[in-house]
Amino acid sequence: MSKIKLAVPTIKYKDKALQFKKEFFDNNENVINGSELLDKTESYEEWLQSVINNADIKTVNSDWVQTDTFFAVDDNDEIVGIIDLRHELNEFLQDFGNSGYSVRPSERRKGYATEMLRLMKEVAKRIGLDSLQLSVERSNEPSVKTIKKNGGVYERSFEFEGEIADVYKVEL
Repeated sequence: MSKIKLAVPTIKYKDKALQFKKEFFDNNENVINGSELLDKTESYEEWLQSVINNADIKTVNSDWVQTDTFFAVDDNDEIVGIIDLRHELNEFLQDFGNSGYSVRPSERRKGYATEMLRLMKEVAKRIGLDSLQLSVERSNEPSVKTIKKNGGVYERSFEFEGEIADVYKVEL
């Protein structure tokens, strides 16, 4: 695994972000967790404006909570993943937690998700959080391992869209 860093989305990432999104769709994956709806938005510029707005408490969408979204980029500035950090949990997010993330299909099983979450823990500390709540479908073993490697402790389970998901707490 090459070294990665978290990068704030900008217009310079447009082509790489669209390739990132296309790789998921080409792999028959229509959901990109942690992407702030990149998987549902046609226009990169529209998506980027939403990400910028939702990062600022003054302009966050009234149905959302303040959220920071980052691309995980490698040494070549290629996008290997995406991760978000929700500053608080509203009623809708009580089960889902503070963060979602995805690693592009061609870059999985290389340790990127574990490193992305480790870096996100540092961001969460900087904004004043003392823990993260993360949820994962029980069947998603790679993500369960990622959360546990980052100190996740099982708290409870819930059912979502016919699947059992577990909620973990990560102390910062």
